[in-house]
Amino acid sequence: MHTPDPKLHRRSIVVAALSTMVEWYDFTLYLYFSTVLARVFFGAGAEALVAALGSFAVAYLMRPVGALVFGHIGDRRGRRPMLLLSMSLMSAAMLATALLPTEAQIGPLAAWLLILLRCVMGFSVGGEYTGVVAYLLESAPSARRGLVASLAAAASEIGALLAVGVSALTVSAMSNADLESWGWRIPFLVGAALAGAVWLARSTMNESPDFERQRAQGSIPRYPILQALVRQRSGVLRGFAISALGSITYYVGITYVPAFLISAGSATEAQSLWLSTLAAVAVILVTPAVGLLSDRVGRKPVLLALAGLSALLPILMFSLMAGESLGRALFAAVVLALVAGGVSAVGAVATAEQFTGEARVSGLALGATIATAIFGGLTPWLAQVLIEETGRNEIPGLMIAIVAICVAPVFLTMRETRPKRAEAPK
Repeated sequence: MHTPDPKLHRRSIVVAALSTMVEWYDFTLYLYFSTVLARVFFGAGAEALVAALGSFAVAYLMRPVGALVFGHIGDRRGRRPMLLLSMSLMSAAMLATALLPTEAQIGPLAAWLLILLRCVMGFSVGGEYTGVVAYLLESAPSARRGLVASLAAAASEIGALLAVGVSALTVSAMSNADLESWGWRIPFLVGAALAGAVWLARSTMNESPDFERQRAQGSIPRYPILQALVRQRSGVLRGFAISALGSITYYVGITYVPAFLISAGSATEAQSLWLSTLAAVAVILVTPAVGLLSDRVGRKPVLLALAGLSALLPILMFSLMAGESLGRALFAAVVLALVAGGVSAVGAVATAEQFTGEARVSGLALGATIATAIFGGLTPWLAQVLIEETGRNEIPGLMIAIVAICVAPVFLTMRETRPKRAEAPK
């Protein structure tokens, strides 16, 4: 494996890692702001929140479509042009969202326009995380792949932290009337500005060393998706399992939490957003630590340990959050965030290492991104529907536990992908 010159690629690695914050800023912003957007675009009441979460799920189904399209570009033309194109589309969609008319202005058409733009965003995001993770893995020294790839997850949570922080400030600083009239636009304008800045930074990046190797050797696959399906099928399945656990722990265990607290009557909108801010800080702190741990002890034991925690803890944590104690809710949210952050950290490098450089981005699209669409985009909506149907607040925790139990056998039988110490640079 080619080890890049650290001086040559250090800046590109930093830019690639930090740029994932825009993707997570937008997608977590929608969930953190879902109760506000429900009133602005879908009307009032519990049905409006279900509709808002449903539109999130529909948009997320576009993510694997975008991942396959951008994956082909990344495997055929390079990681750099793929990441520039996806960020261009994301910037435009975010700015257009900030300028949308509301239901009060144009009626039900407002909701349909929001859903359309969410679909565009979901399509563009499909090329984001997988492309960045592939780039970081291919640019990192082999002995530090886990740590470097985990930076993408850490930066993603910085984006989530920005999203919940901007949301909390916006909600706290104005009346409901101003918030629903014009204040809801502020977080999306901030996101559009962030996306534009990231595009400029990405324009200075070098191409991935591994893609340069493929270009020099003439080994760039003509049909990357077909190669991933035929030659790396088992990697696709393992990547699906890893991403399934990472997605449900993150999207149910972190980003759905504010909507859960509000609908359960455990906290106000402002309280739930500030609580989620603290949980986001916990994720940022734990992510690089778990990435480094996976470099020391391996991906497999870390994944197995986190699967065990995901099976045991979430039901109790959601029960605690449904109570009247804000302190217990904070404790439970932080515990869930630490588990989800750990899975995201090791999951980033473990999924990417299931594939060779040729067709790596397409392989990630087929495995990881499809799992994210199912277990990330659909699960917040499904959790809310099941709670309303059953009245059982522990349902979201049960959903996480079931997925953890199902994927644990895959983790148990998978081979270790951490490079052997003898292969690592001194």
